[in-house]
Amino acid sequence: MSGSGTRPAVDPNDRVTIGISFGNSNSSIAHVVDDKAEVIANEDGDRQIPTILSYVDGDEYYGQQAKNFLVRNPTNTIAYFRDFVGKEFKSIDPTHNHASAHPQEAGETVSFTVQDKVAAEGEEEQPAPSVLTVSEVATRYLRRLVGAASEYLGKKVTSAVITVPTNFGDKQRAALTAAAAAADLEVLQFISEPVAAVLAYDARPEAKLADKIQVVADLGGTRSDVAVVASRGGMYTVLATAHDYEFTGVALDKVLIDHFAKEFLKKNPKAKDPRETPRSLAKLRLEAEVTKRALSRGTNAAFSVESLSDGIDYATTINRLRYETLARAVFEGINRLVESVVKKAGLDVLDVDEVVLVGGTAHTPRIAANLGFLFPKTTRILAPSTDVAAINPSELQARGAALQASLICDYDPEDIEQSTHAAVTTVPHVANAIGIVSPGASGEDVFVPIIPTDTAVPARRTVQLSVPAGGDVLVKVVEGNTHIKVTKPEPAAKEKDESKAAKVEDADDDADDDDDDSDFSDDDEEEEEEKREKVWKIGSTLAEAAVRGVQKDGKVEVSITVGADLTVLVTAREVGGKSAVRGSVPSA
Repeated sequence: MSGSGTRPAVDPNDRVTIGISFGNSNSSIAHVVDDKAEVIANEDGDRQIPTILSYVDGDEYYGQQAKNFLVRNPTNTIAYFRDFVGKEFKSIDPTHNHASAHPQEAGETVSFTVQDKVAAEGEEEQPAPSVLTVSEVATRYLRRLVGAASEYLGKKVTSAVITVPTNFGDKQRAALTAAAAAADLEVLQFISEPVAAVLAYDARPEAKLADKIQVVADLGGTRSDVAVVASRGGMYTVLATAHDYEFTGVALDKVLIDHFAKEFLKKNPKAKDPRETPRSLAKLRLEAEVTKRALSRGTNAAFSVESLSDGIDYATTINRLRYETLARAVFEGINRLVESVVKKAGLDVLDVDEVVLVGGTAHTPRIAANLGFLFPKTTRILAPSTDVAAINPSELQARGAALQASLICDYDPEDIEQSTHAAVTTVPHVANAIGIVSPGASGEDVFVPIIPTDTAVPARRTVQLSVPAGGDVLVKVVEGNTHIKVTKPEPAAKEKDESKAAKVEDADDDADDDDDDSDFSDDDEEEEEEKREKVWKIGSTLAEAAVRGVQKDGKVEVSITVGADLTVLVTAREVGGKSAVRGSVPSA
């Protein structure tokens, strides 16, 4: 047994591992084949499996089958329970459970009451309903995921890496570990959802390891989680996070629900509002979600519900433009959420190299397009509608978890637990970039970064400087940071304005002159836009090292090492030379 005392003991040689993306709305499972992560479809062919359980006549259904029972069997259908694991009843938000089994208080935890058993043969009375704690529900659901993966792989799955939100506390992790253990599943590690998504991209064969700042926007059904991640030499540091429950996939569903309900009432003014009847609302909700997904793939979608209200069937169509207009407030809210997290990290949108879109809602083309306008053209938006190389947003986290599982599956539980302890994974990192000063083309000193900002320590970087003239070389090691340089347009001269006005007054009214005037106005608008660019600013000097007698056309190699205690060690030497200059700078 591991140190936690709750995981089943599994010999590393006997492990069969998978990655599980355990979401509040949908979950996914994946495994690694030939160093490549593949998402597993369950027995119904679903790769995104709704996180729902339903009980009908003593039978347990999960996934899409259970979701369909939200219309006919809502009181015995448990949905949106992942976020309740490990929480007290008074701290949960049951907003999304009104159309399914309602959460109830059970001591210090949350429970659901469902009729999961039926009378045995010969018995007339039905057994009393069962009260299931949220941990028991999680155990049953995880058991179904493991069963689907085992059936697909042809062997029993023993272990998994499971993704969790960045705000999943220790109590929630412990409760989820216990739930997995009850499902006979060993939890190798919990990995944060944004890191799992980034890992899925960085593990691709064509991926190049590079230092970068990434915004991971996980847009799910009931919550949106945005994180800023600094990737430095294969180490990931989460700089800032935000969690929102307003601008989500459910909010987009509601936009369509309200639209179709109003259109239905226009055609049937004497009918009852379908939003006021639980069964009709459930039908609306399911079909609205289907329509939303269709509009992510195409420009038009059909909407059809049998017996929507008062026995009246309803069918209509909607195009993507109309949908995007209706949902404009939600899209704008997502933009504000992303922008706020970038500012929370102390960065500007110009600092961001990539935006990774994750989750089912991330399939919406308008969201990716809006983020493309928010960030500069140099920022890569990784989404299906903007990048042909983008991975399916709904599968990113499961792929990343599976890759992590394949990396650590050969270690003993104690070693895994020790290496992923908070004291180890939450490493310090440099606050400012460290680099050298180099003369620029204009004669001014220019900062050349060697160790970027937010690099996790310990870290070591080396750079070689060309010395065409040879001789003595002074290496100046300094700190640096970026700031945004704003260049405002100069106001037009008074004489120039008067000259332009005279030209406009004397212009003829023919088509050519009209075109010239139009072009002239456009030029003015472009001139009025201010220019923003990211520039380096030289900070305090850390060390100076003199390398003497460098040969003509020689090179000087500078190595900077930052220790775990943030002590800086600088080494400078001529390439091919025998001696070197070394010095250390203690941490502040």
